[in-house]
Amino acid sequence: MSTTGRDLARRLRGLVALGTATTLVLFLAYRGVHGDAVPLSDATTPAVLAVDTARNALYDAHDIVRDSGAGGDTSGEFYTQISVAQQSLAVAASENVMGLEGRHDLQTVTGLIAVYSIWLDRRGREPAGSPLRAAYLQYAERVLGPGTGGDIMSRLADLRAGEVAEARRQASFPWPLWLGWGMVAVLWTLLCAALLETQRFLRHRFRRPFDLRLLGATVLCFTSVPTLAWHTVAVHGAMAGALSEIVRPLPAAEVPDTADDVHGALRHAWFWASLSEWVLLGGVVVVALTVWGLWPRIAEYRFRVQR
Repeated sequence: MSTTGRDLARRLRGLVALGTATTLVLFLAYRGVHGDAVPLSDATTPAVLAVDTARNALYDAHDIVRDSGAGGDTSGEFYTQISVAQQSLAVAASENVMGLEGRHDLQTVTGLIAVYSIWLDRRGREPAGSPLRAAYLQYAERVLGPGTGGDIMSRLADLRAGEVAEARRQASFPWPLWLGWGMVAVLWTLLCAALLETQRFLRHRFRRPFDLRLLGATVLCFTSVPTLAWHTVAVHGAMAGALSEIVRPLPAAEVPDTADDVHGALRHAWFWASLSEWVLLGGVVVVALTVWGLWPRIAEYRFRVQR
């Protein structure tokens, strides 16, 4: 009695199980990397650079005050820099990298900037030679910092450290991802080997060069997973490069170039992240082509057994 029908059914069950497992593990592993690429590019990095811009603007504003000497003029360029700092903090708040705690810290810093400006405004209103001028400047510098904590610069430093820590998490490749991609490699190898072995079995039993549907599943499996893995390596490298750009506080002159570099390296991150949904669709197609290719053969042998 022929065992071809049972052999085909056994291969079909194995291919469906391997295809389903490979698809699910690939989906999770792929999304684990690409799911953080878009936030790193579009939220975390802009937030870090916005904090750097605010810090640099505040330092420039205070340099203007110091350079004004006895006149103590706080008009014009001083208020321009204060405005730049406030707008940059608004950008950092809109990115919402640190959540509720981060928004609270930014609100506190914005309030402290207002206090800092008030002290310097009072200093500018005092006549030359007034002892209050030095006192008001000292009060303003205590608010600005950096000091032991609670001042503007100390809070901004803590905020930046938290944002960089989030960027490190997004750009990391922890052991669950290593395990996931290792499982993808094993399952993909087994699936490809099983597809090739099934093609060989069909060619030997039915004297046909190949089955077009099974061939389509094999080609899709062979090409899609390496392509996704290659782009995942490239995206992770770009994420690591973006992290290295923002680890240290940046001077004002480097902020625009850094923003352009990160945006250029991750400009297609949203596209590759969107492909995570197509991973599931691709897996469904592979399984469907496999079933479509083998089921008619299985049904044919069942009919022969019944007859």
